[in-house]
Amino acid sequence: MDETQSESQKAFRELIALLQEVDQRFLGPEWALNTPADLAGGARAVMHLLHGALYSHFEDDPQHPRFLRIVSPTRKFTGDNADAIYYDAPVDPQLTYRIQGNTGGAVYTSLTLEATSEGGSFGGNTAGVLNDDDFDIDENGNFEIQLGGPSQPRNWIGLSHEVTRVTSRHYFENKRSAADDPAVRVKIFIEPLQASPPPPAPDDKGIAAGIRRVHQFVQSRTVGMPPPGQREQPPFVSLTPNEFPQPIKPGDFALAAADAAYAMAPYVLGPDEALEITGEWPACRCANVSLWNRHMQTYDYSHRSVSLNRVQTEVDSDGRFKMILAHQDPGLPNWLDTEGQPFGMVFWRYMLPEGSITQPKARVVRFDDLKT
Repeated sequence: MDETQSESQKAFRELIALLQEVDQRFLGPEWALNTPADLAGGARAVMHLLHGALYSHFEDDPQHPRFLRIVSPTRKFTGDNADAIYYDAPVDPQLTYRIQGNTGGAVYTSLTLEATSEGGSFGGNTAGVLNDDDFDIDENGNFEIQLGGPSQPRNWIGLSHEVTRVTSRHYFENKRSAADDPAVRVKIFIEPLQASPPPPAPDDKGIAAGIRRVHQFVQSRTVGMPPPGQREQPPFVSLTPNEFPQPIKPGDFALAAADAAYAMAPYVLGPDEALEITGEWPACRCANVSLWNRHMQTYDYSHRSVSLNRVQTEVDSDGRFKMILAHQDPGLPNWLDTEGQPFGMVFWRYMLPEGSITQPKARVVRFDDLKT
Protein backbone atom coordinates (compact mmCIF):
# COMPACT_ATOMS: atom_id res chain seq x y z
CA MET A 1 0.00 0.00 0.00
CA ASP A 2 1.22 3.50 -0.79
CA GLU A 3 2.22 5.10 2.50
CA THR A 4 0.20 8.21 1.69
CA GLN A 5 -2.91 6.00 1.78
CA SER A 6 -2.12 4.45 5.17
CA GLU A 7 -4.30 6.21 7.73
CA SER A 8 -2.65 4.35 10.61
CA GLN A 9 0.80 5.56 9.55
CA LYS A 10 -0.53 9.10 9.30
CA ALA A 11 -2.00 8.81 12.81
CA PHE A 12 1.27 7.33 14.09
CA ARG A 13 3.23 10.28 12.71
CA GLU A 14 0.73 12.66 14.28
CA LEU A 15 1.43 10.99 17.62
CA ILE A 16 5.18 11.38 17.10
CA ALA A 17 4.64 15.06 16.26
CA LEU A 18 2.60 15.47 19.46
CA LEU A 19 5.37 13.94 21.55
CA GLN A 20 7.81 16.35 19.93
CA GLU A 21 5.51 19.25 20.86
CA VAL A 22 5.24 17.88 24.39
CA ASP A 23 9.04 17.77 24.55
CA GLN A 24 9.40 21.33 23.26
CA ARG A 25 6.59 22.95 25.28
CA PHE A 26 5.28 20.86 28.17
CA LEU A 27 8.76 19.72 29.21
CA GLY A 28 10.14 23.20 29.55
CA PRO A 29 9.79 26.73 30.94
CA GLU A 30 6.31 27.25 29.46
CA TRP A 31 5.06 24.71 32.03
CA ALA A 32 7.46 25.97 34.73
CA LEU A 33 9.85 23.02 34.33
CA ASN A 34 13.34 24.47 34.52
CA THR A 35 15.70 22.23 36.48
CA PRO A 36 16.91 18.74 35.54
CA ALA A 37 14.75 17.36 38.38
CA ASP A 38 11.70 19.24 37.05
CA LEU A 39 12.28 17.89 33.55
CA ALA A 40 12.77 14.33 34.79
CA GLY A 41 9.51 14.51 36.76
CA GLY A 42 7.69 15.89 33.74
CA ALA A 43 9.06 13.16 31.48
CA ARG A 44 7.93 10.53 34.01
CA ALA A 45 4.44 12.06 34.08
CA VAL A 46 4.24 11.93 30.28
CA MET A 47 5.34 8.28 30.25
CA HIS A 48 2.62 7.42 32.77
CA LEU A 49 0.04 9.24 30.61
CA LEU A 50 1.23 7.37 27.54
CA HIS A 51 1.02 4.11 29.49
CA GLY A 52 -2.54 4.90 30.55
CA ALA A 53 -3.56 5.94 27.06
CA LEU A 54 -2.23 2.77 25.45
CA TYR A 55 -3.65 0.52 28.16
CA SER A 56 -7.16 1.91 28.40
CA HIS A 57 -7.89 3.75 25.12
CA PHE A 58 -6.01 2.21 22.21
CA GLU A 59 -8.32 -0.82 22.10
CA ASP A 60 -11.59 0.89 23.03
CA ASP A 61 -15.02 -0.38 22.00
CA PRO A 62 -18.33 0.69 23.63
CA GLN A 63 -20.05 -2.15 21.79
CA HIS A 64 -17.83 -4.63 23.64
CA PRO A 65 -16.63 -2.73 26.74
CA ARG A 66 -14.62 -3.97 29.65
CA PHE A 67 -13.62 -2.29 32.88
CA LEU A 68 -9.87 -1.62 33.04
CA ARG A 69 -8.01 -0.32 36.07
CA ILE A 70 -7.21 3.34 35.47
CA VAL A 71 -4.23 3.92 37.77
CA SER A 72 -1.85 1.72 39.74
CA PRO A 73 1.41 2.03 41.70
CA THR A 74 3.23 2.25 38.35
CA ARG A 75 0.63 4.18 36.31
CA LYS A 76 -0.30 7.49 37.96
CA PHE A 77 -2.12 10.58 36.68
CA THR A 78 -5.05 12.96 37.31
CA GLY A 79 -4.97 12.63 41.08
CA ASP A 80 -4.66 8.95 41.93
CA ASN A 81 -5.20 7.66 45.45
CA ALA A 82 -3.42 5.12 47.63
CA ASP A 83 -6.70 4.01 49.27
CA ALA A 84 -8.80 3.55 46.14
CA ILE A 85 -9.05 1.34 43.09
CA TYR A 86 -10.61 2.88 39.99
CA TYR A 87 -11.88 1.34 36.79
CA ASP A 88 -13.46 2.81 33.70
CA ALA A 89 -15.06 1.63 30.47
CA PRO A 90 -16.36 3.26 27.29
CA VAL A 91 -20.13 3.40 26.80
CA ASP A 92 -22.57 4.38 24.06
CA PRO A 93 -25.61 6.32 25.38
CA GLN A 94 -27.75 4.61 22.73
CA LEU A 95 -27.17 1.26 24.42
CA THR A 96 -28.22 -0.31 27.72
CA TYR A 97 -25.66 -2.11 29.88
CA ARG A 98 -25.60 -4.51 32.80
CA ILE A 99 -22.87 -3.96 35.38
CA GLN A 100 -22.13 -6.76 37.83
CA GLY A 101 -19.55 -6.68 40.55
CA ASN A 102 -18.42 -7.33 44.09
CA THR A 103 -17.33 -4.67 46.54
CA GLY A 104 -14.27 -6.65 47.61
CA GLY A 105 -14.53 -5.17 51.09
CA ALA A 106 -14.62 -1.54 49.94
CA VAL A 107 -16.27 0.87 52.37
CA TYR A 108 -17.51 3.04 49.49
CA THR A 109 -18.40 2.04 45.94
CA SER A 110 -19.81 4.29 43.23
CA LEU A 111 -20.30 4.75 39.51
CA THR A 112 -19.66 8.13 37.90
CA LEU A 113 -20.65 9.05 34.34
CA GLU A 114 -18.06 11.09 32.47
CA ALA A 115 -19.31 13.51 29.80
CA THR A 116 -17.63 14.79 26.63
CA SER A 117 -14.59 12.52 27.02
CA GLU A 118 -14.96 10.88 23.64
CA GLY A 119 -11.88 10.00 21.65
CA GLY A 120 -9.62 10.00 24.70
CA SER A 121 -10.36 13.63 25.66
CA PHE A 122 -10.16 14.83 29.24
CA GLY A 123 -13.76 14.82 30.45
CA GLY A 124 -15.63 18.09 30.52
CA ASN A 125 -17.83 17.29 33.52
CA THR A 126 -19.58 14.51 35.39
CA ALA A 127 -23.11 13.67 34.24
CA GLY A 128 -24.35 11.47 37.06
CA VAL A 129 -23.30 9.42 40.07
CA LEU A 130 -24.70 6.34 41.76
CA ASN A 131 -23.18 5.30 45.07
CA ASP A 132 -23.81 2.21 47.17
CA ASP A 133 -26.63 3.90 49.08
CA ASP A 134 -28.56 3.75 45.81
CA PHE A 135 -28.08 0.12 44.82
CA ASP A 136 -28.51 -3.23 46.55
CA ILE A 137 -25.55 -5.28 47.76
CA ASP A 138 -26.09 -8.83 49.00
CA GLU A 139 -24.44 -10.41 52.02
CA ASN A 140 -21.50 -11.54 49.90
CA GLY A 141 -20.84 -8.07 48.49
CA ASN A 142 -22.36 -8.74 45.06
CA PHE A 143 -24.34 -6.13 43.16
CA GLU A 144 -25.96 -5.60 39.75
CA ILE A 145 -26.76 -2.23 38.14
CA GLN A 146 -28.45 -1.29 34.89
CA LEU A 147 -26.82 1.53 32.96
CA GLY A 148 -29.18 3.30 30.55
CA GLY A 149 -32.54 2.15 29.26
CA PRO A 150 -35.91 2.76 30.94
CA SER A 151 -35.85 4.35 34.38
CA GLN A 152 -35.79 1.95 37.33
CA PRO A 153 -36.53 2.74 41.03
CA ARG A 154 -33.15 1.33 42.18
CA ASN A 155 -29.95 -0.19 40.83
CA TRP A 156 -30.16 2.06 37.75
CA ILE A 157 -28.50 5.16 36.34
CA GLY A 158 -29.52 6.83 33.11
CA LEU A 159 -27.27 7.69 30.18
CA SER A 160 -27.65 11.19 28.74
CA HIS A 161 -26.45 11.84 25.22
CA GLU A 162 -23.11 13.39 26.25
CA VAL A 163 -21.94 10.41 28.36
CA THR A 164 -19.02 8.50 26.87
CA ARG A 165 -17.42 6.66 29.81
CA VAL A 166 -18.33 5.19 33.18
CA THR A 167 -15.90 5.22 36.10
CA SER A 168 -16.15 2.97 39.15
CA ARG A 169 -14.65 4.02 42.47
CA HIS A 170 -13.80 1.57 45.25
CA TYR A 171 -12.51 3.17 48.46
CA PHE A 172 -10.92 1.35 51.37
CA GLU A 173 -9.76 2.26 54.88
CA ASN A 174 -7.17 -0.42 55.56
CA LYS A 175 -3.87 -0.37 57.41
CA ARG A 176 -2.11 -1.16 54.14
CA SER A 177 -2.91 1.08 51.19
CA ALA A 178 -5.44 -0.81 49.07
CA ALA A 179 -4.01 0.37 45.76
CA ASP A 180 -0.74 -1.38 46.62
CA ASP A 181 -2.21 -4.50 48.23
CA PRO A 182 -2.39 -7.56 45.92
CA ALA A 183 -4.80 -9.19 48.38
CA VAL A 184 -7.42 -6.52 47.61
CA ARG A 185 -9.49 -7.69 44.65
CA VAL A 186 -12.40 -5.81 43.13
CA LYS A 187 -14.47 -7.63 40.53
CA ILE A 188 -16.55 -5.57 38.12
CA PHE A 189 -17.91 -6.43 34.67
CA ILE A 190 -19.95 -4.62 32.05
CA GLU A 191 -21.88 -5.93 29.05
CA PRO A 192 -24.49 -4.49 26.68
CA LEU A 193 -27.97 -5.98 26.99
CA GLN A 194 -28.25 -5.80 23.21
CA ALA A 195 -26.36 -8.45 21.28
CA SER A 196 -23.59 -7.04 19.10
CA PRO A 197 -21.72 -8.74 16.28
CA PRO A 198 -18.02 -9.44 16.80
CA PRO A 199 -15.84 -6.37 16.28
CA PRO A 200 -14.17 -6.15 12.88
CA ALA A 201 -10.67 -7.53 12.49
CA PRO A 202 -7.99 -4.89 13.07
CA ASP A 203 -7.61 -2.80 9.92
CA ASP A 204 -6.04 0.47 8.86
CA LYS A 205 -9.04 2.59 9.83
CA GLY A 206 -9.55 1.00 13.26
CA ILE A 207 -5.85 1.10 14.18
CA ALA A 208 -5.64 4.75 13.13
CA ALA A 209 -8.64 5.51 15.34
CA GLY A 210 -6.94 3.80 18.29
CA ILE A 211 -3.72 5.76 17.79
CA ARG A 212 -5.72 8.98 17.64
CA ARG A 213 -7.41 8.13 20.95
CA VAL A 214 -3.95 7.72 22.46
CA HIS A 215 -2.96 11.05 20.87
CA GLN A 216 -6.00 12.83 22.27
CA PHE A 217 -5.56 11.32 25.74
CA VAL A 218 -1.97 12.57 26.00
CA GLN A 219 -2.62 15.90 24.27
CA SER A 220 -5.63 16.83 26.41
CA ARG A 221 -3.65 16.21 29.61
CA THR A 222 -0.45 18.02 28.57
CA VAL A 223 -0.25 20.81 25.95
CA GLY A 224 -4.05 20.82 25.66
CA MET A 225 -4.26 22.15 29.23
CA PRO A 226 -3.44 25.76 30.18
CA PRO A 227 0.06 26.18 31.64
CA PRO A 228 0.43 26.69 35.39
CA GLY A 229 -0.87 30.05 36.52
CA GLN A 230 -3.35 30.24 33.65
CA ARG A 231 -5.78 27.55 34.82
CA GLU A 232 -9.07 28.33 36.48
CA GLN A 233 -8.92 26.40 39.73
CA PRO A 234 -11.99 24.90 41.42
CA PRO A 235 -13.01 26.52 44.73
CA PHE A 236 -11.66 23.62 46.80
CA VAL A 237 -8.09 24.50 45.70
CA SER A 238 -5.97 27.01 47.62
CA LEU A 239 -3.30 28.97 45.79
CA THR A 240 -1.60 29.90 49.06
CA PRO A 241 1.14 27.47 50.14
CA ASN A 242 0.62 25.68 53.46
CA GLU A 243 -2.94 27.02 53.87
CA PHE A 244 -5.93 24.74 53.34
CA PRO A 245 -9.34 25.95 52.15
CA GLN A 246 -12.62 24.84 53.68
CA PRO A 247 -13.43 21.39 52.22
CA ILE A 248 -16.43 21.53 49.87
CA LYS A 249 -18.20 19.32 47.33
CA PRO A 250 -16.93 19.71 43.75
CA GLY A 251 -20.26 19.79 41.91
CA ASP A 252 -19.88 18.44 38.38
CA PHE A 253 -16.14 19.11 38.15
CA ALA A 254 -14.62 16.61 35.69
CA LEU A 255 -13.35 13.30 37.12
CA ALA A 256 -14.56 14.21 40.62
CA ALA A 257 -16.94 12.29 42.84
CA ALA A 258 -19.99 14.55 43.24
CA ASP A 259 -20.85 13.04 46.64
CA ALA A 260 -17.42 13.77 48.14
CA ALA A 261 -15.86 16.90 49.63
CA TYR A 262 -12.34 17.97 48.71
CA ALA A 263 -9.66 20.43 49.80
CA MET A 264 -6.19 20.97 48.32
CA ALA A 265 -3.25 23.28 48.86
CA PRO A 266 0.40 23.34 47.82
CA TYR A 267 3.08 22.91 50.43
CA VAL A 268 6.45 24.65 50.30
CA LEU A 269 9.13 23.63 52.81
CA GLY A 270 12.79 24.40 53.26
CA PRO A 271 15.28 21.62 54.01
CA ASP A 272 15.09 22.28 57.78
CA GLU A 273 11.32 22.84 57.94
CA ALA A 274 8.21 20.74 58.52
CA LEU A 275 4.49 21.37 58.21
CA GLU A 276 2.42 20.65 61.32
CA ILE A 277 -1.22 19.94 60.40
CA THR A 278 -4.01 19.70 62.96
CA GLY A 279 -7.64 18.78 62.53
CA GLU A 280 -10.18 16.02 62.97
CA TRP A 281 -11.86 13.57 60.66
CA PRO A 282 -15.57 14.24 60.11
CA ALA A 283 -18.42 11.78 60.17
CA CYS A 284 -18.28 10.32 56.68
CA ARG A 285 -18.02 7.02 54.84
CA CYS A 286 -14.25 7.28 54.47
CA ALA A 287 -11.55 9.94 54.28
CA ASN A 288 -7.87 10.36 53.57
CA VAL A 289 -5.10 12.82 52.80
CA SER A 290 -2.56 12.27 50.00
CA LEU A 291 0.62 13.90 48.77
CA TRP A 292 0.90 14.60 45.04
CA ASN A 293 3.59 16.08 42.87
CA ARG A 294 2.80 18.98 40.54
CA HIS A 295 1.58 16.52 37.89
CA MET A 296 -1.12 15.14 40.22
CA GLN A 297 0.70 11.87 40.77
CA THR A 298 0.80 10.39 44.25
CA TYR A 299 4.16 10.02 45.89
CA ASP A 300 5.46 6.48 46.39
CA TYR A 301 2.79 4.90 48.60
CA SER A 302 4.27 1.42 47.98
CA HIS A 303 7.37 2.16 50.05
CA ARG A 304 6.71 5.39 51.96
CA SER A 305 4.12 6.94 54.27
CA VAL A 306 2.75 9.51 51.81
CA SER A 307 -0.96 9.25 52.63
CA LEU A 308 -3.13 8.62 55.67
CA ASN A 309 -6.68 7.36 56.00
CA ARG A 310 -8.69 7.33 59.22
CA VAL A 311 -7.59 3.81 60.18
CA GLN A 312 -3.92 4.73 59.69
CA THR A 313 -4.18 7.98 61.66
CA GLU A 314 -3.44 8.20 65.37
CA VAL A 315 -5.79 10.61 67.17
CA ASP A 316 -5.98 11.92 70.72
CA SER A 317 -8.76 11.34 73.25
CA ASP A 318 -10.79 14.14 71.65
CA GLY A 319 -10.51 12.58 68.19
CA ARG A 320 -8.08 15.22 66.91
CA PHE A 321 -4.94 14.48 64.93
CA LYS A 322 -1.58 16.12 64.43
CA MET A 323 0.14 15.21 61.18
CA ILE A 324 3.76 16.05 60.39
CA LEU A 325 4.69 16.66 56.78
CA ALA A 326 8.48 16.49 56.66
CA HIS A 327 11.48 15.48 54.58
CA GLN A 328 12.62 12.93 57.17
CA ASP A 329 11.02 10.82 59.87
CA PRO A 330 10.38 12.99 62.94
CA GLY A 331 9.82 9.96 65.14
CA LEU A 332 6.24 11.10 65.78
CA PRO A 333 2.89 9.59 64.73
CA ASN A 334 1.22 10.50 61.44
CA TRP A 335 4.32 11.33 59.41
CA LEU A 336 3.70 12.32 55.78
CA ASP A 337 6.93 11.72 53.87
CA THR A 338 7.71 14.44 51.29
CA GLU A 339 10.37 12.25 49.62
CA GLY A 340 12.59 15.30 50.11
CA GLN A 341 10.52 17.32 47.65
CA PRO A 342 10.40 21.01 48.68
CA PHE A 343 7.15 21.58 46.77
CA GLY A 344 4.07 19.41 46.27
CA MET A 345 0.32 19.15 46.79
CA VAL A 346 -1.70 18.04 49.81
CA PHE A 347 -5.13 16.68 48.86
CA TRP A 348 -7.97 15.82 51.27
CA ARG A 349 -10.93 13.57 50.38
CA TYR A 350 -14.09 13.03 52.45
CA MET A 351 -16.63 10.60 50.98
CA LEU A 352 -20.33 11.11 51.86
CA PRO A 353 -19.59 13.62 54.64
CA GLU A 354 -22.25 14.28 57.25
CA GLY A 355 -22.55 17.78 58.65
CA SER A 356 -19.69 20.27 58.75
CA ILE A 357 -16.05 19.43 58.09
CA THR A 358 -13.32 20.95 60.22
CA GLN A 359 -10.92 22.94 58.08
CA PRO A 360 -7.39 21.51 58.50
CA LYS A 361 -4.95 24.04 59.94
CA ALA A 362 -1.24 24.08 59.19
CA ARG A 363 1.85 25.93 60.34
CA VAL A 364 5.47 25.76 59.25
CA VAL A 365 7.88 24.84 62.04
CA ARG A 366 11.57 24.08 62.31
CA PHE A 367 12.13 20.34 62.07
CA ASP A 368 14.43 20.41 65.09
CA ASP A 369 11.68 22.04 67.18
CA LEU A 370 9.11 19.27 66.61
CA LYS A 371 10.06 17.34 69.75
CA THR A 372 10.70 20.34 71.96
